[in-house]
Amino acid sequence: MILEHEIPSKSKLYFGKSAKLKREIESSSANLLESLGFSEITTPLFSYHQQESFSNTKKLIRLNDADNSEVSLRADSTVDVVRIVTNRLGRSNNNKKWFYIQPVYSYPTKEQYQIGAEAIDGSLEDIAKVSLLLLDSLDIEFTFQIANMAIAEILVKSYNFELEDIKNIKLDKILNSKYSWIKNLVAIDSIDDLEDLSIYPQDIQEQLKKMHNLASKIEHKDIVISPLFYAPMRYYDSLVFRAFSKNELFLIGGNYTIKGVNGAGFALYTDTVIAKKI
Repeated sequence: MILEHEIPSKSKLYFGKSAKLKREIESSSANLLESLGFSEITTPLFSYHQQESFSNTKKLIRLNDADNSEVSLRADSTVDVVRIVTNRLGRSNNNKKWFYIQPVYSYPTKEQYQIGAEAIDGSLEDIAKVSLLLLDSLDIEFTFQIANMAIAEILVKSYNFELEDIKNIKLDKILNSKYSWIKNLVAIDSIDDLEDLSIYPQDIQEQLKKMHNLASKIEHKDIVISPLFYAPMRYYDSLVFRAFSKNELFLIGGNYTIKGVNGAGFALYTDTVIAKKI
């Protein structure tokens, strides 16, 4: 029996202090992003293209439109923002910097509020600095993690590693390798570990240099380097970053390519920030 006061599992209810805090976070974030040249966009709740965001499409809540074509509830905002901005708004609007404040939904009843920013043809360094400004404005203590999706792809294609082992951090299998440098790669943790890259193959060196370049331009007291972290979003194809504290993930962002469009962006998890502050 479902009681009258019950709400579905992982759906959100904000009231009183938490509702006020949510409104203040969203309002101050919008003001900051607008001051940095971002324009606001709110995308439709229903989408035809959400499968392009996830390798596991079981996360999608599916419905059908008036023509019985399959649509999904918005489970991620980036793909729709890029598609709408480039294909629908491009002829009448030249702006390439956008932000959104809206929830996403995944199967079966998970609801998640997000504040995100996308820069079409934008610099990852710039978008990472914007994310840091946003987190600092919210007075959040966090570790800033830098990773590189391309390293996992290289390990799979050129060195016969299994992608699932990397995704699931199966260190016993990863370390059981004929390549002597893999132990050093796994052990990388700080920017100092990226100073001497001579032991690595050229293709791995190039990707580690990209991580070093980004880390050297980020001003934050707690930066961790994680070459083998693999982000869950399908469109991330190179450098990615996360902000977290212990088991609390506040933000994730990175470089992406969507239907030939290059960009950089991030999403801040508003619910996590609220829970931290309450």
